[in-house]
Amino acid sequence: MLQFVNCFCLFAQNKRPNIIFILTDDQRWDALGFAGNSIIQTPQIDSLALSGKYFKNAFSSTPICAASRASILTGLYERTHAYTFQKPRLKDPYVQLMYPKILKDSGYYVGFFGKLGVIIDSAHNYFDISDFYDRKEEFGRQGYYYKQINGDTVHLTQYTGFQARNFIKSVPADKPFCLSLSFSAPHAHDASIEQYFVENNDTSIYTSQKIPLQPLSDSTYFNQLPLAVREGYNRLRWTWRFDTQEKYQQMVRAYYQMISELDAEIGLIRKQLELKGLADNTVIIVMGDNGYFLGDRQLADKWLMYEPSIRIPLVIYDPRFKKPNVINQMVLNIDLPKTILEIATVTAPTAYQGKSLAPLIRDSNFNLNRHSILIEHLWDFPKIPSSEGIRTDRWKYFRYRYINVPEELYDLRNDPLEKVNLAANKKYKKVLSKLRSEFKALSLEYENQKLCPDDAFLKDQKF
Repeated sequence: MLQFVNCFCLFAQNKRPNIIFILTDDQRWDALGFAGNSIIQTPQIDSLALSGKYFKNAFSSTPICAASRASILTGLYERTHAYTFQKPRLKDPYVQLMYPKILKDSGYYVGFFGKLGVIIDSAHNYFDISDFYDRKEEFGRQGYYYKQINGDTVHLTQYTGFQARNFIKSVPADKPFCLSLSFSAPHAHDASIEQYFVENNDTSIYTSQKIPLQPLSDSTYFNQLPLAVREGYNRLRWTWRFDTQEKYQQMVRAYYQMISELDAEIGLIRKQLELKGLADNTVIIVMGDNGYFLGDRQLADKWLMYEPSIRIPLVIYDPRFKKPNVINQMVLNIDLPKTILEIATVTAPTAYQGKSLAPLIRDSNFNLNRHSILIEHLWDFPKIPSSEGIRTDRWKYFRYRYINVPEELYDLRNDPLEKVNLAANKKYKKVLSKLRSEFKALSLEYENQKLCPDDAFLKDQKF
């Protein structure tokens, strides 16, 4: 069993801190007021960012929910844990690395409500209290409306907030707690024409807002994509949501409304912490599981290696450190388990591949010494072409895995929207070669850190 660490004197207190980790589903990095979005209203998350640390360059190592959530739980790249859709269960060596399990073994009272995103057995071994649920496979409103509070059927966002407040009311007085909340919002309900379901259409705060189109939303950039992408799910779902101006306005307004409703639940959770006298010793983390196309390149959803797909919101608010800052260094979803454990003064497993962000909470000038990040989507599913690559502060290189198309190279400093693929430009031959070599070395390094053989795909399992 892992032992408590006493060397983190800046974090050590008479009482170990409580931790609330809030994960949103498909919230792109700029769907946040603090990120510069002048339309969306997210006062609670903005408040946390204003008083804490906002990570401007946060990324999902794998922009798809199942693999990303496995990475968030285990601190490992998808290349290592190999869990994604059509895999049976997260294998036991990786389950043993889950941050809730380690915290529970270390004396924390551990709760989880909402979308776990991976299949595991015996939840009671890893959580003191848990309830796993997500959108139901029902057409229309029933996908988001099936849970009840006092006999009334409510939106899943309301239900998750309600469970969080009840958890806070009932936590043991003699233990610190870690509460993980995994909201289904603002994920579209694919099995419905309406797609985005808000709590009450009559109270939308965006009804009269004119939503500007996303960058690169004309056909020029769509036509530059590989044929497999143009004919895949990214395009199909764009036709469901964004292929007319009327539909685009309706869908994005609802998407923003779902985020604002989630934000309001965070406000109620914070109020409950204050009522319980726990606010001054509770760290709150808010993060997205992956990025999201809102019509960029005439695409929807995520999965690809472009910035809108891999960039995520991330805010860490620690009331014990009153020095708010914007952090520009690249950080990853796989950093969260190690960060949470260091905040809790618990030793992290040596198998973790992420870096702890806790030093940045104490000192914003701390250098993570991260030169590059691996980005990957390894699921072998023809309608969502698999791809992999590497990103540095300046460059991005990626390639598709099962289709024969050119590699892609972008100078993010001079071309942040990734308009011009430089891979075929002889001027950048050395850059391309260097990044290709670095990618191969990184991918081999993490491939060799597997803890057990991979499971085969379940061919008859539906997506």
